[in-house]
Amino acid sequence: MGRLLLVRHGQASYGAADYDVLSELGGEQSRALGRSFAERGIRPGLVLCGELRRHEQTVAGILEGLGASIPVQKDPGWDEFDFHGVVEVHEPRYRDLLADERVFQELFEAATGRWTSGTYDAEYTESFAAFHARVAGVLDRVVAQLHDNEHRDVVVVSSGGPIAMAVAQLTCGAKADPVTLATVWSSLSKVIVNTGVTKIIAGSSGLWMSTYNEHTHLEGDKRMFTYR
Repeated sequence: MGRLLLVRHGQASYGAADYDVLSELGGEQSRALGRSFAERGIRPGLVLCGELRRHEQTVAGILEGLGASIPVQKDPGWDEFDFHGVVEVHEPRYRDLLADERVFQELFEAATGRWTSGTYDAEYTESFAAFHARVAGVLDRVVAQLHDNEHRDVVVVSSGGPIAMAVAQLTCGAKADPVTLATVWSSLSKVIVNTGVTKIIAGSSGLWMSTYNEHTHLEGDKRMFTYR
C-alpha cells in the first residue's frame, strides 16, 4: 500500500509583476513542512512536481527542512490551469483589480464558473474538460510510480487546481456528470492552504483519500496561514 502526499505550493507573489515566485513566507512554509515530515518520520522515495517555479522552489524548501536528498522529477501534468487566462477571458481589465483581494476573488469565482460550464470551451487554451482529462492522466502515471517506489511514499508538489481536481475525481467517481464534478472541484479549490497536504492511499482496489488539506505544521503562527 503506497501513500501519495499532494502538497500545494507555498505562498506565491500575489499582486507582483511575476506571481510565479515564492514569497519569503512561502519559503518559510515550505521549510516548515519539510521539518514536519522529518519529525514524523516521513521520508519519501520520490518527489514529483509541476514545471512552475513556485513548485520547484517549494520542493527546495521541503527538502531543506527535511534535511535529505531525494530524487525529484517534473511532470507538467501537475501544473496549475491558466487562471490568468481564464479570468482575462471573463474580464480583460482584471489586472487593475488585483489590489482589492475581495473584488478579485469575486471576479475569479465568476470567471471559473464560466470556464467550468463547458459552454465557452473554444475561448480557452485549455477547457475545463481538458483540464479534467490532464489530471486524470497524471494520476494514472503517479499510480504506476507508487507501485514502483520501494519506499511507498511519493510527494507531489502542485497547485490548488490540480489537487482539488484529483480529489474531486476520487470523490465523484469516473462516471460523475460534468456539473457535479465542477461543483465539487470549485468547493474544494477555495479552501486549500499554502503547503496544505492531501493524503491519498493507493491500495489493490485503487486510490482513496485519507486526509484533505492537512496543515498542522502551520499551527501556532497565524501569519503562516495563507491561500495564494
